[in-house]
Amino acid sequence: MKTTLIKNASIVNEGKIFIGDVLIQNDCIVDVAESISVKNAETIVVEADGCFLLPGMIDDQVHFREPGLTHKATIETESKAAVAGGITTFIEMPNTVPQATTIDLLEEKFEIAKNTSWANYSFMFGGTNDNLDEILKVDEQKVAGLKLFLGSSTGNMLVDDPEVLEEIFKKTNLLISVHCEDEATIKKNLDTYLNEYGEDIPIELHPKIRSEEACYLSSSKAIKLAKKTGARLHVFHVSTAKETSLFSKRKPLAEKKITSEVCIHHLWFTDEDYASKGTKIKWNPAVKTKKDQEGLWKALLSDRIDVIATDHAPHTLDEKSNVYTKAPSGGPLVQHALVALLEMHHRGRISLEKIVEKTAHNPAILFQIKDRGYIRKGYKADLVLVNLNAPWTVNKDNILYKCGWSPFEGTTFKSRITHTFVNGVLTYHNFKFPNKSIPERLTFNR
Repeated sequence: MKTTLIKNASIVNEGKIFIGDVLIQNDCIVDVAESISVKNAETIVVEADGCFLLPGMIDDQVHFREPGLTHKATIETESKAAVAGGITTFIEMPNTVPQATTIDLLEEKFEIAKNTSWANYSFMFGGTNDNLDEILKVDEQKVAGLKLFLGSSTGNMLVDDPEVLEEIFKKTNLLISVHCEDEATIKKNLDTYLNEYGEDIPIELHPKIRSEEACYLSSSKAIKLAKKTGARLHVFHVSTAKETSLFSKRKPLAEKKITSEVCIHHLWFTDEDYASKGTKIKWNPAVKTKKDQEGLWKALLSDRIDVIATDHAPHTLDEKSNVYTKAPSGGPLVQHALVALLEMHHRGRISLEKIVEKTAHNPAILFQIKDRGYIRKGYKADLVLVNLNAPWTVNKDNILYKCGWSPFEGTTFKSRITHTFVNGVLTYHNFKFPNKSIPERLTFNR
C-alpha cells in the first residue's frame, strides 16, 4: 500500500481554511486532521509549511482537439498542461474530427484518454439536428452530459431546428450544456462589417459582431425552453452582465435546475485588451466590456454564476495570425487558469474559499461526480499545493501547450503550483513531472 502524508498545510475546503494534515493511501484520502502521525517508514512525507492545499480543479469545459485536430493539441499534451495548472479533472467537448455524436465515436475518445491522459476525464456527447436516437442511448452514469451549440463555433455543430431542440430538451435526462449565441444576430452584424471592411475586420469589433444582444437572446431562449420542459440546463461561458439576470441564487445548489459558468478569460480580459493581444484573445463568445466583466464578477460572487472553467481551445499561432474572418476563436488556458485566479485573490477580488467552491466543489455537485471535488475521507486524492508567494513569469520555455503560446505570455504571477496529486500520485512538482499519473474515467451519482 502506497502512503503519502501531507503535513502542516493550510487546507482550503468547504468554506474554511485550517492548518492540518492529509493522509493518502493508494488513490484515496483516508484521514484529514489537525495532526496525523504514521509509523510506516515507507510513508512519503510532504512538508507543506506555508502552502495552501486545495482540491484539484475540475474543468467542466475543454477542447483538447483529439481526434482529428492533433496539430493543435492532443489529450496527452493538454491534460499534462492541465495537471501543471492544478486541474486534476476535465470534461472535454464533442467538436473534434469526427464529432462525438455517436456512442461508438464517443467511446473511441474515452479509449484515447484511457491510454494517454494525465488527468481524470469525461466527455460531452454532441447533439445535432438529427441524432436524438443516439442521445437517448447515452448512459448518464458514465458520460458527463450533452453539449449543444445554439450558436456556431469551431466545428460547426449548430443545432438550429427549434422542433428538434424541444424534443431533445423533453426526452433526455442528461445534463444539457449549451453554447448560447444567436446565429441570425451574428450573421447580420458580420455582414454589416464585411461590407465596410472586407475580410480584414478590426479585431476590436469582435464583441460588436458576437454581441450582447446575440448572447442574451440565445441564453434567454434556452432558459425559457428548459423551464417549459423541465430539462437540466447548464449555460456555458456567460460573457455579458445582462445575461446574469437570467440566473438565480437558489440554494442548495444541487436543487438548481438551471446553472451557469464563467470562464477565466472573461474575468481577466476586456475589450481594452484587443489592442495589445489581437486575435490571441478572440473567443466565442467574445471578450466584452469592463462593465460586462464587473457584472460577471458580481454574479459569480453572489452565486448567480456557479462554476469557473477555462473553455481551453488551442489553435496554432499561424492560424491565430490570420485576418479576422479566418482567425479561429479560442485559446489555451488550462495551465494558467488557477494561478490567474490566485492573482485575482491577491488583488482582493475573490477569496481562496470561493475559488475552491467555484472550481472544485460546484462542478462536482452540478455534474454529480462521484467522490471528487472535496478534501474528505474516502474521496479520491486529487489535490493541489500552492505557494502564494513564489513569483514566476510565463514564457515560451515553460508553456506546455502543444500550440506553444499563451495569452498570458509575459505575465508574472505571484503564486505557484508546487505539487499536483492525481488519484494519490504526485504527478507534478515545481515544473517537473516526477511520476506518471493513473487517471480515471469519471463516474456519476445519477
